[in-house]
Amino acid sequence: MFFNQTLLAAAESSGGITKLFSDFGIDAPLFLAQALSFTIVAVLLWKFAFKPVLATLDARNAKIEQSLKDAEAAAQKLAQAQKDAAAVIAESHAKAGEQFAAAQKAAKAFEEKARAEAGRQAAEIIEKARQANELEHKRLLEEARAEIARLVVTTTEQVLAKKLTDADRSAYNAAAVQELASLKD
Repeated sequence: MFFNQTLLAAAESSGGITKLFSDFGIDAPLFLAQALSFTIVAVLLWKFAFKPVLATLDARNAKIEQSLKDAEAAAQKLAQAQKDAAAVIAESHAKAGEQFAAAQKAAKAFEEKARAEAGRQAAEIIEKARQANELEHKRLLEEARAEIARLVVTTTEQVLAKKLTDADRSAYNAAAVQELASLKD
C-alpha cells in the first residue's frame, strides 16, 4: 500500500498518473484489478489463515507456559516430598533405635529377673534338700537307736539268761537311749 501511495504521489507531481503508468508500461485497469485481488486475498488470508494460526500459537504458548509452571510446581512438590520422606525416615530410624534400646533394656531386666528367680528356686531346692536330709538323718538315728536298744535288750537277756519284764526292758531302753544321746552331743 505504501508503495502505491508513493507511486501516486510521484505521478501527480510529474504530470499525471496516466503518464506514469504509460512510462512504466502498466495497464491501469489490469493494475487496479490485481491490486483489488491482492487486497481481497490478503484480507481473507489474514482473517481465515493468519489469525487462527496466531491464535493456535498463542494457545500453545500459553499451554507451554502453564506446563512449565506446573512442572516447576511439581518439581517443588517432589523436592518437598523428598524432604518429608527423609524426615520420616530419620524419625523412623530414631524410633527404631529407641525401640531397640528399650528392647535391650527389657531383655536385660528379664534376664536379671530370671536369674534372680532361678537363684531363689535353687535356694529353695537346696533348703528343701537340706531339710529332707536332716529329717532322714533324724529318722535313721531313731531307727539306729531303736535297733541298738533292741540289741542291748536281746544281749542283756542272753547274758543274764533270763527274760526281762516290760519294766526292765523300758529301763534298759531308756538307759541305752541316754547313752546314745550323750554320744551324739
